[in-house]
Amino acid sequence: MAVAAVSTPMAAAACPEGPQVPSTKWQQSCSAGKSPHWQRRQVSEGKRSSEGRFMGRMIITQQMEEIVRPLGPESLLLRGARLKNTKEIFGVAVYTGMETKMALNYKSKSQKRSAVEKSMNTFLIIYLIILISEAIISTILKYTWQTEEKWDEPWYNQKTEHQRNSSKILRFISDFLAFLVLYNFIIPISLYVTVEMQKFLGSFFIGWDLDLYHEESGQKAQVNTSDLNEELGQVEYVFTDKTGTLTENEMQFRECSINGIKYQEINGRLVSEGPTPDSSDGNLSYLSSFSHLNNLPHLTSSSSFGTSPENETELIKEHDLFFKAVSLCHTVQISNVQTDGIGDGPWQASLAPSQLEYYASSPDEKALVEAAARIGVVFIGNYEETMEVKILGKLERYKLLHILEFDSDRRRMSVIVQAPSGEKFLFAKGAESSILPTCIGGEIEKTRIHVDEFALKGLRTLCMAYRQLTSKEYEVINRRLFEARTALQHREEKLANAFQFIEKDLILLGATAVEDRLQDKVRETIEALRMAGIKVWVLTGDKRETAVSVSLSCGHFHRTMNILELINQKSDNECAEQLRQLARRITEDHVIQHGLVVDGTSLSLALREHEKLFMDVCRNCSAVLCCRMAPLQKAKVIRLIKISPEKPITLAVGDGANDVSMIQEAHVGIGIMGKEGRQAARNSDYAIARFKFLSKLLFVHGHFYYIRIATLVQYFREERQNVCFITPQFLYQFYCLFSQQTLYDSVYLTLYNICFTSLPILIYSLLEQHINPHVLQNKPTLYRDISKNRQLSMTNFLYWTILGFSHAFIFFFGSYFLMGKDISLLGNGQMFGNWTFGTLVFTVMLITVTVKMALETHFWTWINHFVTWGSIIFYFVFSLFYGGILWPFSDSQNMYYVFFQLLASGSVWFAIILMVVICLLLDIVKKVFDRHFHPTNTEKAQLTETNSSIKCLDSMCCFSEGETACASVGRMLERVIGRCSPTHVSRTAVANLLDVTDHQRSVDHQLVTAVLENSRYVIKIMECIGSFLYQRQEHLDSLHNGLIYLLKEQ
Repeated sequence: MAVAAVSTPMAAAACPEGPQVPSTKWQQSCSAGKSPHWQRRQVSEGKRSSEGRFMGRMIITQQMEEIVRPLGPESLLLRGARLKNTKEIFGVAVYTGMETKMALNYKSKSQKRSAVEKSMNTFLIIYLIILISEAIISTILKYTWQTEEKWDEPWYNQKTEHQRNSSKILRFISDFLAFLVLYNFIIPISLYVTVEMQKFLGSFFIGWDLDLYHEESGQKAQVNTSDLNEELGQVEYVFTDKTGTLTENEMQFRECSINGIKYQEINGRLVSEGPTPDSSDGNLSYLSSFSHLNNLPHLTSSSSFGTSPENETELIKEHDLFFKAVSLCHTVQISNVQTDGIGDGPWQASLAPSQLEYYASSPDEKALVEAAARIGVVFIGNYEETMEVKILGKLERYKLLHILEFDSDRRRMSVIVQAPSGEKFLFAKGAESSILPTCIGGEIEKTRIHVDEFALKGLRTLCMAYRQLTSKEYEVINRRLFEARTALQHREEKLANAFQFIEKDLILLGATAVEDRLQDKVRETIEALRMAGIKVWVLTGDKRETAVSVSLSCGHFHRTMNILELINQKSDNECAEQLRQLARRITEDHVIQHGLVVDGTSLSLALREHEKLFMDVCRNCSAVLCCRMAPLQKAKVIRLIKISPEKPITLAVGDGANDVSMIQEAHVGIGIMGKEGRQAARNSDYAIARFKFLSKLLFVHGHFYYIRIATLVQYFREERQNVCFITPQFLYQFYCLFSQQTLYDSVYLTLYNICFTSLPILIYSLLEQHINPHVLQNKPTLYRDISKNRQLSMTNFLYWTILGFSHAFIFFFGSYFLMGKDISLLGNGQMFGNWTFGTLVFTVMLITVTVKMALETHFWTWINHFVTWGSIIFYFVFSLFYGGILWPFSDSQNMYYVFFQLLASGSVWFAIILMVVICLLLDIVKKVFDRHFHPTNTEKAQLTETNSSIKCLDSMCCFSEGETACASVGRMLERVIGRCSPTHVSRTAVANLLDVTDHQRSVDHQLVTAVLENSRYVIKIMECIGSFLYQRQEHLDSLHNGLIYLLKEQ
């Protein structure tokens, strides 16, 4: 609920301007439990979402006289506002429910979709086409074969009279839909469920990461959306704000220029250019003496100012007005240090400056007020309409007449105060580009030079000016402000005109310079981003000189970089010509790195008619700096990069409300939990406490999330469900005359995704670490291996699809030929039937996809072991239980005792293991070939990441001394692909074997050696398997010996 204050004066939420209702009468009315005896009416504007805007007026009828008072945002109390400088207020609710500012500002974020999700949808369309194609092919072949007399109506499947007389078109459609149902598992519905679970559960790891915890502020990383975890591994452009993002946003007053004289603060004393004064002289206020400027101990110089006595008085007045302007022209709130620890105590003018605590919406204002207090002009606080300032222990009260609020168009603010002497002053403060054009007096040129010098040091600058008002001028100003503020139509326009009328003919007092130091490890982070192939753009509202200085200090620009500029462009033609010149310079000096500086005005012209030319220049620059940027301009720049032909993934980082638009526009928005509120953090996708945490977020979490989900998608589509699961169903239709007979039992079909194969891939996608996290963070170049969605490229998609088809053919035809119709499998001569054949295919497929998942796993925990091997064990236990009972609620008992018969055959065991090994060897050969001829940077780092004291490349999978080959088939297969050394050789030897830099020397010999070395362990596995089968089936002895002989002959 929003409340408009219409009575007692306030500071944080000020009362309406106009005559005050006597507080005694108000208190008497309230104490009697009655409303005040005066009548009032309030007229306000309709609902509006902007929190900083509110327009209305209050009409008070007192003694038959109407008094109109304006209502503005300073009179509006929003939820969470604190009442300051007054004990109580009298208010009226103006907005409630869905008309409140909070409700109107609540907007659902635009749905951001990651590159992986887009790839998933593309693959889904492809598999939908495959599904429809398989259904059409099956339906056509069914009716083609049924036209042949020998295939039509077999004795065991005679058609009914109704079927013979039904429409062929209806039968065709019916069969087509039936095949769609039969093959529908090719559409991975469970993939989307698993992906959502992985994203949701995986997002907790970011919040739990202690490396992303900031101890000083007690803030940890926050995840506002889990849909973009993998997108952190695909970033190509980083757009960052400067103040509060690259810097601490802790302003410290450093220098100032007063009446053309430059000073710096040292130990609380203002020192002009010259030697540093002895700090033992004490910290005395510059206002300790007005007789002679040279007697002011805080203003010291290496030489005399050389001013005449007449000019001394004027110079002292200028210094006096400068610091009074600093201490009066602001919206700072103040709180006394408490001695009892309870609440805000009354204002105590006797307190020292160190006992006062200032609060400000702008860190610049807070720094300036604190600096003035150190110099000797202490802002004590506001009481009703009075601003209290202590000067040399003497308390002075200035009546606050008007506040001309800051806005981004004017880039300045002003106050009108009445001094104790009755004189009225207008004090103005703002950027030099907005203050200097309004000045008609003062040391304008000298101050301009000083401002540029401050900016070159990376300091933030503000200019101070004043104007003394006569009574007549004030009356005119008061009337114009009153008319503008009480208007309900076009109030903003009228106020802008009034402000422009008032803020003119000013006398320049000087300029201030505050320092905003860089955050820790900003330079290292930006350099790491550049090494990772990520382009960094800085978008700031600061002036050019300040922004360039900070860019140089933080490493965004290098000293050897050729800095190009697109600034101060006045027309489209001028901007286009400048862009062409820049493009020519870049082409001529293509060897040198270039940096580009653009200001907001020139950027508007460039984006209006010359987007392509501007993008060509930017793409060839190593770093881009945009200064004097408005919030919407930041979003436009990001949108321009997003829609460029390359379609790069963008990331925006900011800490303030003016960064919200670019954070929401970028593919990934990062909010810095800084000192300018929580707007950016609340509207971001991820929130961190410091800019340096960005490297861990991208290089480690982003890398891991992308690899995990990419493997998950590939595993689902090609191995677990799509191709190798449905293709045997399709092939089986050729052997059952396309009668739509399913190959697998319905219970297995139901539990395949839910129980048998779901946990291994889910745990893998949550815990997998294919390389040490410290290696990823210390080697940013590894980030390039996963950029541009390489793992889910069309090339990889075709590879996994072909691999899935090959596995499916091995499952089906391997079972068919090894267990063919001419082979008697049981001792009584009984043949295997349809359900036995389908169960064999299903068993081989389940073991293969599970063991393949084990081969992909690099980071083994007890959870991985439990779900991987437990899934296989659970399948066998369940199948024995399911097939060992006659279920009374089931219409058919197709699976009764099938699994028992299957396991009772030694040939089945041999066939299962043989087909699994053959399928996995396809992956093994591919991995060996890639690692040897085309290793990625990540694979090279995997070989060297382990400490030299460890004899195995991966300590999680090392074998202990004396371990036999039959101890664990899964762990042995991990050795086969080269993750562990076959003979426990040192990591150096293996690295030398697979080092791509030496592959020109004896490539063929090394490859053959590696394959043969791995083949020895395949032989050991087969010997173990053969030994086991020999104990079960003596008649397989000859087959076993023959296989061993062939392997040894290799």
